[in-house]
Amino acid sequence: MGYRIDEASSAIPKKPKRNKYAFMCAILASMASILLGYDVGVMSGAAIFIKRDFKISYVQQEVMTGVINLYSLIGAAAAGRTSDWIGRRNTMVLAGIIFFVGAILMGFATNYAFLMFGRFIAGLGVGYALMISPVYTAEVSPASSRGFLTSFPEVFINFGLLLGYISNFAFSKLPLHLGWRFMLGIGVFPSVFLAVVVLMMPESPRWLVMQGQIGKAKKVLDKTSDSVEEAQQRLADIKEAAGIPATCTDDVVQVPKRRSHGKDVWKDLFLHPTPSVRHIIIAAVGLHFFQQASGVDSVVLYSPTIFEKAGIKSDREKLLATVAVGFTKTIFILVATFLLDRVGRRPLLLSSVAGKMISLLLLGMGLTIIQHHAHVKLTWAVGLCIATVLSDMAFFSIGMGPIAWVYSSEIFPLKLRAQGVSIGVIVNRMTSGVVTMTFLSLSNAITIGGVFFMYAGIAAISWVFFYVVFPETQGRTLEDMEGLFGNLLWRFSKQRKIERNDVGNQVQLGTNGDV
Repeated sequence: MGYRIDEASSAIPKKPKRNKYAFMCAILASMASILLGYDVGVMSGAAIFIKRDFKISYVQQEVMTGVINLYSLIGAAAAGRTSDWIGRRNTMVLAGIIFFVGAILMGFATNYAFLMFGRFIAGLGVGYALMISPVYTAEVSPASSRGFLTSFPEVFINFGLLLGYISNFAFSKLPLHLGWRFMLGIGVFPSVFLAVVVLMMPESPRWLVMQGQIGKAKKVLDKTSDSVEEAQQRLADIKEAAGIPATCTDDVVQVPKRRSHGKDVWKDLFLHPTPSVRHIIIAAVGLHFFQQASGVDSVVLYSPTIFEKAGIKSDREKLLATVAVGFTKTIFILVATFLLDRVGRRPLLLSSVAGKMISLLLLGMGLTIIQHHAHVKLTWAVGLCIATVLSDMAFFSIGMGPIAWVYSSEIFPLKLRAQGVSIGVIVNRMTSGVVTMTFLSLSNAITIGGVFFMYAGIAAISWVFFYVVFPETQGRTLEDMEGLFGNLLWRFSKQRKIERNDVGNQVQLGTNGDV
């Protein structure tokens, strides 16, 4: 117990006053995530009317709904190299432009094939936005509030989701051929707003150092750090990671050719990773996989279908219920932002997954009971389904949702960060695409209640994975992260160190794996 107090006092300093400039940078950067949230939210309702207008099958509906996640893989895969090439800020502008074109195409779609092409273009923009927003925010944030600030992308995903739900409700009374086009086409406004506000942001200090622009990076760090000393230390750490001598004080320098610009990064990540990098990859990929495999996007995208199966028949009532889902997600993600740097990543994540598992079990139970009593309206079972959908969203948003972006954006070394985060986004979107494109088919095969029992089982497996694999990163600098990884049995290794009273070596958990 004494060790825990010593470790906390040495690793987590007193929390300074919130840096307002870093706060504003994080807000502006995180607006890129609105694009994904809006598309997911609006399609959940628009799909009802598109199916009737184009007379498509349920298989075509689930492909149309979920395929943007697979399309976004291309954008996410390209965003790592693009952001190292043109900068984090310009990559966000590019994301907004691409999504703008996609929204225009979807709004003017005249048939199913045209609509799918528009979703392909929009998916590219979503992939770019998903990858670059948490990377930029993590790189600009001071360690004391990085968890708070890097959770903002998830906040804006939820805000975009809520806007999509409200758009569905607002345009649902228009004629069939116009309503869904307005729902999708109105997405041009968030993308235009994003492209404009991003121009007000500074470039990432870490990217500037990678380009040899030390003077510009120092100015950004002076504004985004909690103290002059921290700014100096952050600059020194970034210079070291970029291969620039600490004694170099020039404003512009020639940077040694870094592998982060492309050539051997994938080799460092997959072919010849250090024990620490291997552990980091496992943690990041596992986190993004389980975040989506436990079915959150199925609940979000198919909430009208779920509410219909629960006994709500009116389109307006179904869409109104989905607005409640959006409000719940938004409220609880805001709660999570204030807990991440106070409670820590691990406690929030484990609590979130446990609550989600129970919610999914109860939702599956409620839907199964309703299905077996189709001739009788069980009000209590309908209420249980609505309550558990909302509690599933609440538990997801308070931990699993934001932590996937916070954790994966902070644990990779600088030279691997952009591509490493893009791997997480690729896994996230691929898993989401498979889950959402199979939901209706699985519901027909094993019943809709059975699908949620399956999701609950996946959530239980993920709890064990997180408990074993994840070290706490609260309060650490980005350059200090690699030392926390390297030993997948870090919890047991830590206990042995405590027993030896080797306090001096206990601050850097898991370093034995690097030897």
